[in-house]
Amino acid sequence: MTSKQIFFSVGEPSGDLHASKLIEQIRSLAPPMRFRGFGGTHMLASGCQMDFDLTQLAVVGFAEVVPKLRDFFAVADQASEIFHRDRPDAVVLVDFPGFNWHIAKRAKKLDIPVFYYLPPQMWAWGAWRIRKIRKYVDHVICSLPFEPAWYAAHDVAVEYVGHPFFDEVHEQKLDPRFLAKWTNFDGIQVAVLPGSRNREVSNIWPMQLAAIRELAARNPKSRFLVACLRDQHCLWCRNQLTEQDRRLNIQFFVDCTSEVIEIADCALMKSGSVSLEVMARGTPTVVVYHVSRSLYSIARFLTNIKSLTLPNLMADRTVMPEFLAVGSSRHTTIEKSIAALDRLMNDEDQRKRQSQELLALSQQFAQPGASRRAAEYITKQLGLGEHGKSTVSHHPRESRAA
Repeated sequence: MTSKQIFFSVGEPSGDLHASKLIEQIRSLAPPMRFRGFGGTHMLASGCQMDFDLTQLAVVGFAEVVPKLRDFFAVADQASEIFHRDRPDAVVLVDFPGFNWHIAKRAKKLDIPVFYYLPPQMWAWGAWRIRKIRKYVDHVICSLPFEPAWYAAHDVAVEYVGHPFFDEVHEQKLDPRFLAKWTNFDGIQVAVLPGSRNREVSNIWPMQLAAIRELAARNPKSRFLVACLRDQHCLWCRNQLTEQDRRLNIQFFVDCTSEVIEIADCALMKSGSVSLEVMARGTPTVVVYHVSRSLYSIARFLTNIKSLTLPNLMADRTVMPEFLAVGSSRHTTIEKSIAALDRLMNDEDQRKRQSQELLALSQQFAQPGASRRAAEYITKQLGLGEHGKSTVSHHPRESRAA
């Protein structure tokens, strides 16, 4: 009997990691299964045949995407050729909606079942795109606890499995050498997370650097640990430092984000899915993010949500103070983030309270097993046997406040 084949389309670096874990779980349930598609290095390492490294096109902002549109359409056409020639048994999309809608459309033309794992955050803005879900997607596998109700209100059935980020946090082994070298410090350590995309870093880091300058002046016994995803981001951030900045206690790291979050007393971060790891590790945090004035003007009429930070949405209250900068108007956002982080740096009780809130939220929602549950759902839908739901267990975490 010919083994079944699943085609993956994954563009984000974080999605590449999530997809690799899903592939491993599907293989454990259905060993003959074959995997191919678009993704990155994590999927390749998990045994997925890589037709194109799509993550190399994902680290750019909108202005940089336009010159690459021909590349995107060429890759989408490559998917069409694969669908016609090899006809996979299913297509699994992971986030990256701008591109993945094209993949979904091509798959549906051939009646290939389409699963959307970690669908786009249409509840934030872009709810009109729900019609694309209805038209092109057969199965929605969502990760956030408030999403099933939102989809139900829009007449779309979904399978809620939890977020795979928590699997990775639970399973991850932190670098003991890093922890031994950087944990003990006679002062406050602040994690600084500028984002994972070029455009994010170029917008967020200057605001964070301005905050660091003022916070370092107010808190001389402080150290700022800047966690970058890529070497090019680290180099760019370093190059923004002035001669005076180089006298500050700022340390740069690449591919050590989890370790930095773990040892930090508090954090200043760009809004994004990494906020879930910050929550799971109980690190008190202030969030900043930036949107263009044109996008903000549009979004004001398309959404009524009060937060874009996932832990705040999950808690339905503010557990991470967040501040939005619009266009070139950044001064007020910088000042507010300085004030909020300065309070955290100088108030141990407040840090403990926020840490306890985050850890309590983690106990409620940060349940490992999302990748397994998603794999069970997919294999069941493909007729590969009945799989009982994996046990959802709470893994007690030692409170920072202890």
